Amino acid sequence: MIEARHLRVLRAVATTGSFSAAARELGCTQPAVSQQMKALEQSAGTPLLVRTGRETRLTEAGRALVRHAAGILAGLTAAEEEIAAIAGLRAGRVRLVSFPSGSSTLVPTALAGMRAAHPGIQISLEEAEPPRSVEMLRAGDCEIALAFRYPDARGSGPVAGGDAAQADGGWGDGRCGKDDLVVRPLLTDRLVGVVPEGHPLAGAERIRIDELAGEPWIAGCPRCRRHLVDICESAGFTPRIDFATDDYPAVFGLVGAGLGVAVMPELAVESVRHRGARTVPVEPAVEREVVALTLPDLARVPAVAEMLDRLAAAARR
Repeated sequence: MIEARHLRVLRAVATTGSFSAAARELGCTQPAVSQQMKALEQSAGTPLLVRTGRETRLTEAGRALVRHAAGILAGLTAAEEEIAAIAGLRAGRVRLVSFPSGSSTLVPTALAGMRAAHPGIQISLEEAEPPRSVEMLRAGDCEIALAFRYPDARGSGPVAGGDAAQADGGWGDGRCGKDDLVVRPLLTDRLVGVVPEGHPLAGAERIRIDELAGEPWIAGCPRCRRHLVDICESAGFTPRIDFATDDYPAVFGLVGAGLGVAVMPELAVESVRHRGARTVPVEPAVEREVVALTLPDLARVPAVAEMLDRLAAAARR
C-alpha cells in the first residue's frame, strides 16, 4: 500500500534532485529519506529512482507516480482541512426532522442559537411524525429526529402506536435502544383537555377523562388517535371520534366551533391561538416523552452533539 508520507518524500526528491536536498526540505535526515524511498519502491513493486553518483533521477514509473502524487496530496490536504473545519464547528451540516409541535416550540430556539454561534454549519428542518421520522434517521436522511412516545394506557410499558411489533416505539428505554439509536430525553409533555368556552366543564380546575365520555371527539394523527382510544377505554368508555386532523389549529377551531372535545399536548397548546376553546387539566395524568434521537456514530460529530445540547437547553426553558 502506498502511503501519503512516502509520496511527499518522493515529490521532494523529484523537486530537489537528491536525497540530501530532499532531507533538508523535509526537515529530516538523509538516511530517513533513503528508508522512505526504499519502502515506497517495495510497495510499488518496481524501481522509482535511479542514482548515478550524485545525480538522482526518476524512472518511468517514478515519473508516473509523481504526476499522480500532486493530485493525491492536494486531495488529502483538502480533506484534512475540511475535516478540521467540521471538527472545529466551522463547517458541516445538521439535518433535523421534527414533529409539528416540536418544530414550532423547541426547534426555533435551538436552530437560532446554533446558527448564531456557528454560521458555517448548514442546518435544515423537515417535518415528519414518528415513526416516519425514526425511519428517516435510520435511512440516513437526517442526523437528528425529534420524536415522542406515549405510555401504554393499559400499563404494559411504553408504546408508540398500535402495532405490537413497534411496542417500544422503535427505540429502547435507555441511552441506546435495541436498534442502537442514541436517545436524548428532552421533556415530559402532559396532555390537557380542550373544550368549547361554553362547555359546562370549561371553568373546572381539572376534570376526569371519563367526564367527557358522552362527547364527540376530535382526534389527532393516527398514533395519537390510537392513544386516545387506549386512555378512554382504560377509563371505561370508547370515544366517538367525529373528526380527525393532525393540524393543531384545526383542532382548536373545531372545538371552538362546538363540534367536539379533544386532548392535546401542552407543547402544542403553546404554539396555537385557541379562540373559542379552553384547556383543562385531565386526570389521571397522561404524558408523552419527547426525545431527540440520533445514531451512535453521529452523536460523536461535533455539530450533531452541539445541536442535541441546544435542543435540550430549549426544552428546559
